[in-house]
Amino acid sequence: MLLTYVDESHSRKLYFLGALMCPDTEAISLAEALDDVVLKAHESFGKIPADAELHGYDIFHAKRVWQHLYDKPRARIGIYNNALQAIADHDVKIIVRGVDLVGLKRRYGSNHDHPHSVLLNFLLEDIDQYATRHNERALIIADECDGQDQYRQELRHYRTFGTWGYRARKITTVVDTMHFASSAASRLLQAVDLIAFLHHRIQSGQDTDPRAKRASEAAWNRIESKVYHRNTWWP
Repeated sequence: MLLTYVDESHSRKLYFLGALMCPDTEAISLAEALDDVVLKAHESFGKIPADAELHGYDIFHAKRVWQHLYDKPRARIGIYNNALQAIADHDVKIIVRGVDLVGLKRRYGSNHDHPHSVLLNFLLEDIDQYATRHNERALIIADECDGQDQYRQELRHYRTFGTWGYRARKITTVVDTMHFASSAASRLLQAVDLIAFLHHRIQSGQDTDPRAKRASEAAWNRIESKVYHRNTWWP
């Protein structure tokens, strides 16, 4: 069984949806490895709670529990890298799908589907394709968000009638429904949050300082070999 964790990262111009496909045999080990990353930060920097959430935006910008490391950017980069390395050390696969919001609105007007729905269509196709090729089944666990009932309905529709677009296919390997959980309670949802946030940051060109850009790209290189598919749609 592929436990497939899904989270989004977006801004006014770009929207990304990431998935971390983790075999059930790897899930406990990965969660424990991420626990160890936080515990190490707690032991090294005291004020960081031993159960702190690994949240990409908060670590990168020293927000919430990570504000205690505001003046220690190297430490925050190290923690982020340690978490990504823990992911890279496990038998997982990554999918990231994105869409240009400006182009989406220009092409389809204000009545286009929510970008989350647009990307969920593509993401489920990729998950189903991978699971089919590897004779697996996938259970979807997504971060809590607005529109949860709609996304469950969309999955049911794709099972019965298929997805839309040039790669249209019936989704046959996703079991049950889409499950939603709090990222604060799930290290594996936190893992995909770190992935989606970093990918968004790199693709949007937010790092204007060459050193920051190199640091972000070096961090991504830790997990690059785990990427099954990533693509941004520019309508």
